[in-house]
Amino acid sequence: MTKHSRTLVAIAAVLMLGVFLFPLWRINLIAPQYPEGLGMLIRINTVTGIKPNDLANINGLNHYIGMKPIEPDAIPELRLMPWIVVGLATLGMLVAAFGSRRALYVWLGGFASLAVVGLIDFWRWEYAYGHDIDFEHAIIKIPGMTYQPPLLGTKQLLNFTAASWPALGTVCLGLAFALGLAALILDRRSATAGKTVSREPAATWVPEAGNVAR
Repeated sequence: MTKHSRTLVAIAAVLMLGVFLFPLWRINLIAPQYPEGLGMLIRINTVTGIKPNDLANINGLNHYIGMKPIEPDAIPELRLMPWIVVGLATLGMLVAAFGSRRALYVWLGGFASLAVVGLIDFWRWEYAYGHDIDFEHAIIKIPGMTYQPPLLGTKQLLNFTAASWPALGTVCLGLAFALGLAALILDRRSATAGKTVSREPAATWVPEAGNVAR
């Protein structure tokens, strides 16, 4: 790998650690009785309210319709994700240090695979969260109603408008992957250009007719 490609991979690996500073996902709930809205921030290792009492208020509303409370300590993915990100960032630094293009392919493939698995798991969690309703003990019962928030975008849930969007932590991961991809493209172009130069025939000197000895 070229020096520039290795630098880009190193920057990408460091940028991944931004998930420890910023939330990964943001879910907002807006209704007439909550004009300022309620919201959750999904972080690398926990779930918090956007405002201090938001998570408690959301759990209180969930109780009325028979939904389980959101308890970060009961979500195993929140214990695994920090280790996964640190491991992936460490591998990125090793790729930058040793400069192996094959290792870069493996790193990008693992990065993309984990991102897809993470989104699928997040959707699965939302599905279970919105469909596992305890109608027997619910105060408000609406047969056939489910409360799964959207994975991306907005959705109407009774009188609430739910909006789900990536937060700055996910932006950091997206930029890290883009930098890794740019490093691969740059390195491949440099390798292709080097092969083209090496295949060009060497210049030969042909003596002028007047300089040829008679």
